Amino acid sequence: MRKRSSFAHLSDTEFEQHLAQSRYGDFELTDAIRPASDHSNIPTEGWRADIYQEKTDDPALPVLLAAASREKLFDLFMDLLDPLGDEVDVVLETSHAQKEGDGGAHKDLYREEIDLPILCSTLYDYEDLLVNDGCTGIAVFNPRTREEIQFDAHKILMIYAVAREKYEKILAAHGIPHTQDMTLITEGEHIHTSDEEHKEKFDQLCTKLGMDYTSKPPDDDIDNLMDRLTYGE
Repeated sequence: MRKRSSFAHLSDTEFEQHLAQSRYGDFELTDAIRPASDHSNIPTEGWRADIYQEKTDDPALPVLLAAASREKLFDLFMDLLDPLGDEVDVVLETSHAQKEGDGGAHKDLYREEIDLPILCSTLYDYEDLLVNDGCTGIAVFNPRTREEIQFDAHKILMIYAVAREKYEKILAAHGIPHTQDMTLITEGEHIHTSDEEHKEKFDQLCTKLGMDYTSKPPDDDIDNLMDRLTYGE
């Protein structure tokens, strides 16, 4: 039997009150996402080591998963980009509805070979979008070193790297504790929030980065590209 949503019993007023609650102890969420209303998964700050496998027979890729309070989040993301090198590739991720009734299907937009300082300068202008929009995510990666920083729509930071010590030092410098048994907001019921203003800002960012909704990687297959990045094929 499918579990009933924790939001199902809320009145409109209670739902609005839940959306308005951003602070849970010392941890403050951005505007992008809210956890279950029954407090079954309370957001906390920390990072843990994990592995990523899309399929059970794929090689395991080391990944660090981090959650940071709102006041630290964007600066932490920007600092994590530094070790990637001077030139990177970028994927913007969106689930904004592109036309009425399409339900906001997930789409990736791709830009290769951009100077990291230029990218960072642009991203600073769109901090609000990246931090507070629940339909926007970004992945920045170096296909030569096979390292990637993903800042997803849940505002979780994912660090894909075999040599992870330099990234652990950055997390420590921002006061993010290593909590191996932590639970992420993605591992429980949650809701995303967005609005038309953020969609417009997303479109503006795409234009600034030279992307559009037909942007594709050179082989026309972002999954194959990421497989090569991940597994070195």
